[in-house]
Amino acid sequence: MSSILRTTDLKKYYGSGETTVKALDGVNFSVEDGEFVAIVGTSGSGKSTLLHMIGGLDRPTAGKVEVSGKDIFSLKDDELTIFRRRKIGFVFQNYNLVPVLNVYENIVLPVELDGNQVDQKHLDSILQTLGLDQKTGRLPGELSGGQQQRVAIARALASKPAIILADEPTGNLDSKTSQDVLGLLRITSNKFLQTIVMITHNEEIAQMADRIIRIEDGRIATSSYEKEGR
Repeated sequence: MSSILRTTDLKKYYGSGETTVKALDGVNFSVEDGEFVAIVGTSGSGKSTLLHMIGGLDRPTAGKVEVSGKDIFSLKDDELTIFRRRKIGFVFQNYNLVPVLNVYENIVLPVELDGNQVDQKHLDSILQTLGLDQKTGRLPGELSGGQQQRVAIARALASKPAIILADEPTGNLDSKTSQDVLGLLRITSNKFLQTIVMITHNEEIAQMADRIIRIEDGRIATSSYEKEGR
């Protein structure tokens, strides 16, 4: 297996002098191709900052993030935007669907923005796996929270990214729906050999991953495999 994601001495500081806040203070870890990793931490631990760095949504104070062997912060802003659209899929707590577009249009939007043709066979497989094949004409407002999050997962998968970053993906869902959505993430990780990094504060949800990385005060505290044989 090869590392699809690697961070090297990653730091993000806010402020200066005595008021400096070290949101990330030298984070080193890697994620293997096809792995499902949960990053767990309390509020203020640095986990959301870490996700923003991995996803190229914010630039670090120091250190490197490599995705598919590319140092993403060596790219200019416009190059980084293109790289992010092609290589990184996002699943947010609030779904971030476009309300005036139907399910199908929401899912294919990133692919079309990149000027590419949709891989219909791949998309059909995603829709069937996520139980959305009968919902493609619906608007987001006509769907439940769980269904909207399924659409967000499908959108992230459609462009065949190197990695999917899921930021508290079940934060707005009840416990049963959370388990359903997490089960589908697990299935899609296996079926499409998709690398997933999930941020969560929920220990129970984290158990669904292959490996749990705990972050405290901007540093990696522990890293452990949940499944035997890894």
